Amino acid sequence: MGRSAKRAVSLVLILALPLALAGCFGSDGDRPSLMEGTQAGGPQPFPDNFRSDTLALMRSYLNNPVGVREASMAEPVLREIGGRQFYVSCLRFTPRETDGSYKGVRERAVIFVNGRADRVFDRAGELCTGAVYAPFPELEKMTR
Repeated sequence: MGRSAKRAVSLVLILALPLALAGCFGSDGDRPSLMEGTQAGGPQPFPDNFRSDTLALMRSYLNNPVGVREASMAEPVLREIGGRQFYVSCLRFTPRETDGSYKGVRERAVIFVNGRADRVFDRAGELCTGAVYAPFPELEKMTR
């Protein structure tokens, strides 16, 4: 490959990088991203209906909402996400796999924006540190 061809490839890669990064931080369909800051301005209200909102969100999050075991949930607390404060509720549960088996307990964080369950965060580690869990039998009783 000649020098001018290498330069052309480098230029294309440099120009494509911002587009690729924008895709990583973009929105989910027509829902604005938390990172864009378009959904929440100012202090966040406590999510009064956090249990029912969480159930509705988990119904669409789980491939198979039937047969969840060992479900527990922590009350929402304010946590910093992307430099802003949002209410976060932590979940622990064992979902039924597509083959009908159970592999292990999962921990997820449900993020609330403007008092409503907005998304499930898979990497709950730091967000759920110190969470106090209580049984969440409603999650175990979900149907399709």
